[in-house]
Amino acid sequence: METHHAIQSLQTSLKQQVRLGKTIALVPTMGNLHAGHISLVEEAKKQCDYVVASIFVNPMQFGRGEDLDAYPRTLQQDIAKLETAGCDALFAPSAAEMYPHGLESQTVVSVPQLSERHCGAARPGHFDGVATVVSKLFNIVRPDKAIFGLKDFQQYLIIRKMVKDLCFPITIIGMETLRENSGLAMSSRNSYLNSEQKKIAACLHRHLLQAQTDIAA
Repeated sequence: METHHAIQSLQTSLKQQVRLGKTIALVPTMGNLHAGHISLVEEAKKQCDYVVASIFVNPMQFGRGEDLDAYPRTLQQDIAKLETAGCDALFAPSAAEMYPHGLESQTVVSVPQLSERHCGAARPGHFDGVATVVSKLFNIVRPDKAIFGLKDFQQYLIIRKMVKDLCFPITIIGMETLRENSGLAMSSRNSYLNSEQKKIAACLHRHLLQAQTDIAA
């Protein structure tokens, strides 16, 4: 697996793949990979000839007081997992590579209405950061298809709308959420929880399933 930290080196490599007639899939992540991420890579391999995964903890989508500094970063372990999954290339840029002039002067991509509800209402600016970095990744990689998990369903809908509105020639594919045996959705932030807290967190999924059953009855 090739590993690139610079935009130019990645694009040079991808141009060669395009010349060979290969289709390209992108799997954007923030790292600390788990089985859910790997399932996206595996699906990408089915969909396209050449798979690029990105690992970038995007400062633009973290608000004041959020966990940017504490967010788990496990690059070497992530590289090993991607290689085992058969990923072809990893793009792991620095913040300076992605935002060379700083966040204050960065052009922002904003998807109205959808970004302002639910999670977006509690995290103003979060989805602007997501839409901006994903649009940059799309322009850098220029994939034919991009794979996203449906765990972050609002994010998935926002990206799908952005692609349609801005006429990106990219097919967006959503993959179902993978869960731990307890029913807790797999997430990089689960590493913050101890075993007792994971048991408590899993109650939400059980109660939602019970509510679904009760409503259906």
